[in-house]
Amino acid sequence: MIKSLIKPTKTKRTIFFLVSDFLIFALSFYFSFLLRFDFNIPQRYENIIPYWIPVFVFSKIFIFWILKIYQINWRFVSLNEFFKIVIGTFSFSLVIFFINMFLQVKYTDFSIPRSVIFIDFFVSLFLVSLIRISKRVYLEILQKGSKGKRTLIIGAGNTGERIVRELKRNSDFYPVCFVDDDPMKIGTTIHNIPVIGSLADIPEILKENRIETVIIAIPSLNHKKIREIFDLLSKEGIKDIKIVPSLSKLPKESISVKDLKEISIEDLLSREPVEIEKDKIKKFLKNKKILVSGAGGSIGSEVIRQLIEFSPKSIIALEIDETELYNLFLELKDKTKEKSIDFIPVVADVRDREKIKRIFQEYKPDIVFHAAAYKHVPLMEFFPEEAVRTNIFGTYNMVLASIESNVEKFINISTDKAVNPTSIMGATKRMAEMICNAFNSLNKTKFVSVRFGNVLGSRGSVIPIFLEQIKKGGPITVTHPEMKRYFMTIPEAVLLVFQAATMGKGGEVFVLDMGEPVKIVKLAEELIKLQGLQPYEDIDIVFTGLRPGEKLFEELLTAEEGTEKTYHKKVFIAKISKNLDVKSVEKFIEEIKNLIYTSPSEIKNFLKKYIPFYNEGDNNKRNEN
Repeated sequence: MIKSLIKPTKTKRTIFFLVSDFLIFALSFYFSFLLRFDFNIPQRYENIIPYWIPVFVFSKIFIFWILKIYQINWRFVSLNEFFKIVIGTFSFSLVIFFINMFLQVKYTDFSIPRSVIFIDFFVSLFLVSLIRISKRVYLEILQKGSKGKRTLIIGAGNTGERIVRELKRNSDFYPVCFVDDDPMKIGTTIHNIPVIGSLADIPEILKENRIETVIIAIPSLNHKKIREIFDLLSKEGIKDIKIVPSLSKLPKESISVKDLKEISIEDLLSREPVEIEKDKIKKFLKNKKILVSGAGGSIGSEVIRQLIEFSPKSIIALEIDETELYNLFLELKDKTKEKSIDFIPVVADVRDREKIKRIFQEYKPDIVFHAAAYKHVPLMEFFPEEAVRTNIFGTYNMVLASIESNVEKFINISTDKAVNPTSIMGATKRMAEMICNAFNSLNKTKFVSVRFGNVLGSRGSVIPIFLEQIKKGGPITVTHPEMKRYFMTIPEAVLLVFQAATMGKGGEVFVLDMGEPVKIVKLAEELIKLQGLQPYEDIDIVFTGLRPGEKLFEELLTAEEGTEKTYHKKVFIAKISKNLDVKSVEKFIEEIKNLIYTSPSEIKNFLKKYIPFYNEGDNNKRNEN
């Protein structure tokens, strides 16, 4: 539908310029004679002008067509297009000049004055350029005026230039000025928009220029600087803050207003862009059959989205929630088809050993990403049997099926809550790590675990809860003023999982660099500000106390373990203090099966015998001492 609309528009535009150029070139040639002879053309030239007009008109149109000048977008004409017009007009004038010299020697009666060629060059160039720039002048000067929100652009580099060029074509924004910390840029102008100061001058600039909207146009800016700018703008009462995409997501050719996005909590918390060995990862994943459990979850679905970029042969998406699985199938079916990837949705429960076994026998995956798990900490404290059935039995079933099917590598997605666990969720995930480690040397299948903290926007994330509380007018509920958590974006976490999976030789528990922990109360305050409100004034924050199984601080590295460096600066290997062998795991599984329907306390007490440092209900007292 869109293509069918665009084609007639282009045709109409081409016809318009062809007709206008026909008239311009004819009038320009005749007008050049009038100027040359003071509007009194000699009879000799009046007789030959009709012969020369077609030469000037059709030759110029032919040259313009060769140079693709008729493909120029009327609205977005720029200096590049102007240079093409100059080249085309000059080329014709140069050729006709030498032809005319020849005529002056051999056929004098058909020659024209050289000055006419010279005058025609400037007249036709002026008229052709004028008509092509007319729409842009109308849109950006006459129509624009001072309409739209008065906008400050932070960053006077290449991206800032692209932004202001686009804003001048958009009636919603009125670019007023730039700021930039480069002293060489201050005092200059970009498309007639002045660079009037540095970031330190922003408060004064906002007031003096009545700024309504601010656009951060520095894609390489780190999150600390973004947060600093955001806090400054919020303090000055600016609510409409937009930001360009990060460098990795920035459009290569041009950026439009649609590419701008509202500043988000990810912009304030994300760290430097993650660098991964794409070639090695692609070699590891390309043309492989890859099974992902928990495919409908926040981590599993992102694993699948990013797997597509590395061209596996097939993706077996295993999920118990048929709605989430179907939604994922609808989202990705075109992408997978485009890349000739066989996308296979499978509704199954990792707790069903026989069905898992049949699935592995049927599809014979080469690589497994095991992301299926129960993750809600307080809820699992009341239903430890469900955490055991999914996180332990589910992992055990997946491990056995992988060994029987000669899977090349099994990657277990773990959590920071598996370290010094105080919750049943953390304890069961720690046991899942131990099961993978125990079976690592049994056959060709290599087992690795990757441990990381909270991911922004996941099902268990506090952010959707906080946003819903803000929507209702508050208050936001935070368990403790000193509660801290590590955060990373889901795409960042998945990329590092791929990196660790590629590096793993078997038996490792990889630990991802999560950066600095973030206070949850600080996160709540920034979310309130992002909605254009003030913490404790418009929306209150109340503290409710730690919930069952929660810690004040999560740990990725502990005294019981320590870590070893790898060659990748964001990936470490945990030194595991206690491992189980296969017989011990099998004994553990049989014994806990008999306890699965007993009381929660019996299940937890049994787990303490096997899991190092598990101290349920401790609520992180160690960390407070």
